[in-house]
Amino acid sequence: MTIIPTIRGSFVAVAALVSTLTVDARASETTYPLTITNCGRTVTFQKAPERAVSIGQSSTEIMYLLGLQDRMVGTAVWLGPVIGGYEEANARVERLADNDPSFESVVAKKPDIVTAQFQWHVGPEGTVAKPEQFEELGIPVYTSPADCVGKDNTGGGDGVRHAVFTMDLIYQEIAELAQIFNVQAHGEALIAELKSREDAAKQKIASANGRLSAVFWFSSAELDIDPFVAGKNGAPGYIMQALGIRNVIDSEEEWPTVGWETIAKSGPTIIVAGRMERRRFPADDIAVKHQFLKSDPVTSLMPAVKEGRVVEMDAQAMNPTIRTIEGIEVLAEAIEKAGLTQ
Repeated sequence: MTIIPTIRGSFVAVAALVSTLTVDARASETTYPLTITNCGRTVTFQKAPERAVSIGQSSTEIMYLLGLQDRMVGTAVWLGPVIGGYEEANARVERLADNDPSFESVVAKKPDIVTAQFQWHVGPEGTVAKPEQFEELGIPVYTSPADCVGKDNTGGGDGVRHAVFTMDLIYQEIAELAQIFNVQAHGEALIAELKSREDAAKQKIASANGRLSAVFWFSSAELDIDPFVAGKNGAPGYIMQALGIRNVIDSEEEWPTVGWETIAKSGPTIIVAGRMERRRFPADDIAVKHQFLKSDPVTSLMPAVKEGRVVEMDAQAMNPTIRTIEGIEVLAEAIEKAGLTQ
């Protein structure tokens, strides 16, 4: 059987906590103009932004969790459903595009900040624009540190991560956005909650530490060619490291393509398959993934497939995002349910 953990809605408790905060204004007020260094660039904010466009689902969800949905005027680049508890808020924010929005559509919203999850979209070779194009119009750009710190995006594609991703980069993003928008207490509460959840997930399967291995399959450009699987330094690498699981893929590339024959020889205990609403490739569909694993002459013989150790995980958790904590929880729960902690 296939293991399908359900952790959706786990951010609802965070939302409730944030909504009941009593903010100590004297301790947490931002002084403007505020200047920060972001992805090698100096960015200045004259005041707390009031009209934000976020390009990237994780960036949008962090804004929601910081209680900033009323300041959002546009969003783009989505892989799946919004985090639980924010369906109504998300429905009120205009979706500029499911994938890459045009530069013109972003500017038309008259934002006073653009947040970007990936330099792939807004960066030196951005498909939407370069940061300088927004700055020429007086629009500051904030990019997730998780996509630039210790990572080289100049070669195109998903980039090469030379330093191991950790959740500290997401915590930095939360803290900096909280400072930019002058909601520091919300940021502190959110970071504390995420750290607590990670610790709880680790304890759940502590007895399995060092005995399991895994491969994370995001998608495939075509089913008859090598799949995109997770390298050692990205978010899946962090998930596995946190739970004491060995990644069978030893690569600094974010999502290298590796043949199924090579993967099968490495004998992963678990296959983690990305679940998403995006349909750029046939294998984006989780049902297509399952069918391939069961029917392909190579994958169908893998013990992880034959014994039903295929774990579905929201694709957002497999990127360096706020959902990476959810990924740790999903995998820990699946391991426990499968009896692999014995």
